Amino acid sequence: MKRRTLLALAASTMFLAACGQSTTNEADTTATDSAATGGSDLLQRINNGGTINVGTEGTYPPFTYHDESGKLTGYDVEVTRAVAEKLGVEVEFKETQWDAMLAGLDSKRFDMVANQVSLTTPERLAKYDKAQAYSWSGAVVLAPTDDNRYSSWEGLKGLRTAQSLSSNYGELAERYGAEIVPVDGMAQAIQLVKQDRADFTMNDNLAILDYLKKFPDSALEIKLVAPASEQTGSGLVLIKGDDAVVAKLNEAMAALQADGTLTKLSQDFFGADISQQK
Repeated sequence: MKRRTLLALAASTMFLAACGQSTTNEADTTATDSAATGGSDLLQRINNGGTINVGTEGTYPPFTYHDESGKLTGYDVEVTRAVAEKLGVEVEFKETQWDAMLAGLDSKRFDMVANQVSLTTPERLAKYDKAQAYSWSGAVVLAPTDDNRYSSWEGLKGLRTAQSLSSNYGELAERYGAEIVPVDGMAQAIQLVKQDRADFTMNDNLAILDYLKKFPDSALEIKLVAPASEQTGSGLVLIKGDDAVVAKLNEAMAALQADGTLTKLSQDFFGADISQQK
């Protein structure tokens, strides 16, 4: 009796193991077939003219914001719409706070992010991919139009610059030997420069271009621009690993660069071409 019981148990175990192996093999085959025939879900939606979901703030002008009529617009938003048109897909924007932007991407609440995201940290580079950049930025020096002392970055030594004490630009100015005049933000910094209580202020190129577009008669202009090697590019960001999708996004972005769409959108929102590294 005991021997029969043991034989029965052994047979049952072998049967269950075979079933488990069969199920596993079927699952592996299904996954392989899916990858071979269509790729990821996002790639299939793009190939089939479906809808892509894009996370953005909606409160960060001129990149992503609501105009007077309530329509979502901005440079990042309109570039994304142009990309979607090139791909032949619909785009649905999902607005979220900046602090939750990448978390929403991680949880697959949306497929990608369009919100001036730069992958500059090792943690982000390990986790995310970025399509071809559609905007480039770096530090610039803003000073009165008639001030001709800004022929080089080394020439900032001894000059007064209005900067927030916690700002990266303040640290950069100090490295070049400038004297810091503390302020609370860019608006106050610009006022001190206009009042001759500071010689210049340093900030992000895109923020300064936005200011100059809004106030073209401010009697201030950009004097120095960070070299290309120190500029950072922002593009559509998605979870790492979907190389075929990144390739399609890059192809669409290259086409928008070639046909002048990115330049036109740059001029519309900034009065300058920010789509190319200079």
